[in-house]
This record gives sequence, C-alpha cells and structure tokens, in this order.
Amino acid sequence: MQRRTLLASSLALTTQLAAPHIASAQTVVPLTYIPVTDLTVLDPFFAGPDITSLHASNVFETLYAMDRDLVPQRQMVESEAVEDDGRRWTMTLRPGLRFHDGEPVLAQDVVASLRKWGTIDVLGAKLMSVTDALTAVSDRVVEFRLKRPFPLMKTALSKPGTFTAFIMPRRLIPLAGTGKLTEIVGSGPYRYVADERVIGARVVYARFDAYQPRPEPGNWHAGGKVAHFPRVIWTVIPDSSTAAATMQKGEADWWGDVPPDLAPLLRADRRLQVQVQDLLGGDIVMRFNALYPPFDNPAVRHAILPAIDQSAFMTAIAGDDRSLWRDHVGAFSVGKPMSTDAGVEIMEANVGKARRLLTQAGYKGETIVVMVAADYPALFAAAMVGVDVLKKIGFTVELLTLDYGSYTQRRASKAVPGKGGWNVFFNSFSGYSRLDPAAHLGLSSAWAGWPKIDEIEALRDRWFDAEDLADRQAIARQIQLLVFRDAPFLPLGTTYGLTAFDRRFTGVERSHAPFFNVRRG
Repeated sequence: MQRRTLLASSLALTTQLAAPHIASAQTVVPLTYIPVTDLTVLDPFFAGPDITSLHASNVFETLYAMDRDLVPQRQMVESEAVEDDGRRWTMTLRPGLRFHDGEPVLAQDVVASLRKWGTIDVLGAKLMSVTDALTAVSDRVVEFRLKRPFPLMKTALSKPGTFTAFIMPRRLIPLAGTGKLTEIVGSGPYRYVADERVIGARVVYARFDAYQPRPEPGNWHAGGKVAHFPRVIWTVIPDSSTAAATMQKGEADWWGDVPPDLAPLLRADRRLQVQVQDLLGGDIVMRFNALYPPFDNPAVRHAILPAIDQSAFMTAIAGDDRSLWRDHVGAFSVGKPMSTDAGVEIMEANVGKARRLLTQAGYKGETIVVMVAADYPALFAAAMVGVDVLKKIGFTVELLTLDYGSYTQRRASKAVPGKGGWNVFFNSFSGYSRLDPAAHLGLSSAWAGWPKIDEIEALRDRWFDAEDLADRQAIARQIQLLVFRDAPFLPLGTTYGLTAFDRRFTGVERSHAPFFNVRRG
C-alpha cells in the first residue's frame, strides 16, 4: 500500500478544522505549534500517548529528570541521602517550589503523586512492591523505606516514557487516573490555560512566572527549564497539506510530525529546519486483547508472526527513505544494550505458513474488532497494512475507526469485543519506553491487552536482580524469545519521525518536543 493513499483515506475520515481563537494582541509573539493530533487526554496518569506526554512534560515536574545520556539528574530534588545499605532514601525538595495555583509544593503532594503513579506504571509498581513505607517527614522531605535495595530508584523517578512520575497537588490525586481529570495544575515552566481550550482546534499554555529553573544548563529533560515564550499555542490541523502550507506561510513556527513525503517541500524553504525529532526512534506494535477469544490463545497470536513483513509497515508509514525506519526489530530499542535479534527470523512475510498455523491453533472464524485511529497518520498507516495481513491469513475483521482520543480511552476497556471492547489495536512506543524490561508496557499484564505470561514476569524480576550487564542482556534475550513464542504484542519496526521548525529557533532537543529552553534567535 502507498503511504499517500493511506493518508488520504485517513484524512477523509477526519472533520474539518474549527477556526482557531485569535491570540491577545497584548502578548509578545507566541510560539505556535502544530501537533500530530488533538490533545484529548489531559491526565498523564490516565493514559500515556505521546501527545499527552508532550503536554505533561511542559506543565508538570518530576523529582529527577533524564539528561541526553539517559542519566538521571536532580530536578525537584535539592539533595538526597541513601542509608541503611540502600534501604532508606531521604529526598529534600528544592525551596520555593510552587504549583500553578500558587500553593507550595509539599512532600505530601509528592507522596500522594508517587503512590498513584505506582498503581499505573510498570516500573513504579516494581518500586512500590519493595517499599515498606513512603512518607512525608516534613514539608520538604520525602522518605522511602525499602525492603531491599532498589538500584533503579532514580531511573524510575526520572524516566520520560509512559508513565512518568509527575508531581501534582494531592487534592487532585483521587481524580487522577479516572479519565475525568480536567483541572490541570502542575509546577512546571508552562501552565495549561483551560479557558482558551477549543476542542479539535486549539490548546494554550502560558509561562508560569513563579517557576524557578534549576541553575544548571538545560540538558534534554534535565537542568534549567527556561520558558522563553510568554505563550505556546497549539493549532490542530488534521490535513497534512494544509499544515505544510501553514508552515510555508510563516503562520506556524513548528510542526511536530512531518509526513516524509512532504519533507522535501519543507526542506526547500530556507526558513525551515527539518530533522529527525527523536534519535531513539518510535516503535510500532500490534497489541492483542488476551482476555477474550481468539487472542486469549497464545497459539492464535503466534500464528500471525510468520506473515509479518516489517518493511511493509515501515514503508507505509515513512516511505522508501531507509534512514527514517528500521526493520528486523525485536522487543527492545534498536542499538541499545538490551537489543537482540533473537527470534526475529520468525517474521518472514510468509502468509501461507501463517494460514496453516492459524488453522492448527483452532481459530473458529469469529469476528475480531480492530481499532484504528483515523487522525494519527502513522498508526492509521500501520493499521491498514495490519488489517490487510489479518484478512489474508484468514481472520474475519471488523474495522472500528475512531478519533485518537476515543481510541486511547477505549483501549482501556475490558468490555466484550463488539460491545464496547476490542481485539486488536496498533500503538507507538517511544524508544525510551522499550530500552529494557524495566518499564516496557508491552511486556506487562497490567497494560491494555492484559496478557499474563508468568515466565516473562519471572524473568523481569530476575533482570532487576542481575549482577552485571551481561546477565541483563542474557535475560533480555530470553524475554524476547518468549515474546516471539506467546506474542503479547508483535513488533512492527522502528520509525524516526520528522519535525520542522523555524530555523531561527535554538534549544530544540531531540526528544518529544518540550518547549522549555527553546527560543527564537
């Protein structure tokens, strides 16, 4: 399938852009940004799509933050003490931290936020399982008392991938995670302006003047976060050609997700810089609902693997430029220490073999509901290729086309497929989210799909306790082989998405587009 054909189909399913609200003339020229899709999930503890992570990384803060070398650095924390052979951590918050409502950030807010985060995040749950007590010793001091040492403490509290340990006011915590959190109050460099929100068209952020950046230079998600723009305005433009024209006219400063076939057009404009946004890449996967037939049967999931041709998925998403994608990809991020090619050879584009395996697995012809996000081009393209593969090997497919916000929320449903539930969806993981088994949602039985594979869970526990890198790599290899045996998800390749912005901009990080430290030269 040709990528432009897929995008055209996607655009036909979306609605026209509503007229954006005009910015106040009293402000200095804002940063204007075109996101990949509308921001429909505001609560970063409810769901973790990239668009929500981008929103949250500017509004909320974390105790620690990753630098460009993926090393955790202090962020909200001024100092920490580690005692009792690593079983007691005492963290002191920086003085003067305030939430956007003017209230001070207190240790009680941190404790409430982390307890909630520990119920939704894979790595957070692991940390909480070894925590005897998490308490606010004073207004600025948080204490962990652990059952045993947890070497990944700072990693867990700093990771930018789903779900991030954001700190919010404790009064909001009972709502966080229900999908109904609409009051967004963080302590980051930008605050969300709720009364200027236009659903489907516009999201607005204003500089938080009480924010006190760290003194160190900005370094990816760590260090000083300086809001150089008094306002950041997202303008949602579903049509790619319209978005490209908007950039060329100078009516927007930054486009977050540039389709590769439009990149040459933008590169020809000397006012614009076009580059890969995230050097870690994004990994596309097919995820199954293991609660209901037919995908409660690992053999049915496994039967699809021989039919997979990752290059077909990648070409549909990113075209023929091989610098923008990788195939022969396994469970972990390409080029990183846990990456391995173990078992990858099973994906051989052999439809006939997959048909035979599906018959042997006992598939009875029941209809499977495949969810498709119409307004997210990469996921729509992957879904169209995936649906074609599923039909060719013998599945009866019902296509359920949704906007990305509804898609994200529906995948959390455990309802019966066809009655509010689903059987298959396609997802994009940030490269950070797949670096290793620690935070990998695809390996988790707690994430949408809910496959319970005891051997994988046992190996994850062993991975945490491994003594050196070689042991961890060996365990990661075993985990990947189990992924190709029981197929909790299918890896479909790695993409390196493009972004375009005003060439005068400095401070643009190769990450999911945080707006702090960016300035117009």
